[in-house]
Amino acid sequence: MDAAGSPDGDRGTGAPDPDPVPDEPDGPDGLDGPPPDRPDRLSGVDAAKVHATLAGGLAVCSVAFWFEIRRALAGNGLSWAYVFEWPLFAGFAVYMWWNVLHGGAAVRRRRPAKPTPAVDPRYAGMLDAWQTHQRELRAAQAEDEQAPGPDDGSVRGEGSRTDD
Repeated sequence: MDAAGSPDGDRGTGAPDPDPVPDEPDGPDGLDGPPPDRPDRLSGVDAAKVHATLAGGLAVCSVAFWFEIRRALAGNGLSWAYVFEWPLFAGFAVYMWWNVLHGGAAVRRRRPAKPTPAVDPRYAGMLDAWQTHQRELRAAQAEDEQAPGPDDGSVRGEGSRTDD
């Protein structure tokens, strides 16, 4: 039985086939390029908006850092946590700016296809026997489900009780 649940390796109609991995990458140097309908990075007005948002965010983080460092040096112990937190926020803003500006496609590499596990030749006969057994069990189960109930056609199991 394979991972999809069918004994003979057929994926059936309910499961889509996995996306095949091409032999050669789409872009240079082994990197996949952006989809053809999407540019490599933002430009024009959209890029200016992203740059302005970054500048505003960095300004807020810088002012908040300066405010908290003054409070921390004045003796407020809790402000020391914020002294380290605001530069982290600024770093995250730069990270997100980069991803938004470049479309999140900094490094898009396809994972190599996982090789299908091979069955040791010593156990190939056991695998075939197991798959045959599973097919027989499913056929027997299907026959049981289609069979009518006991005597009067009611649900199975109800007629087997003895009422005194």
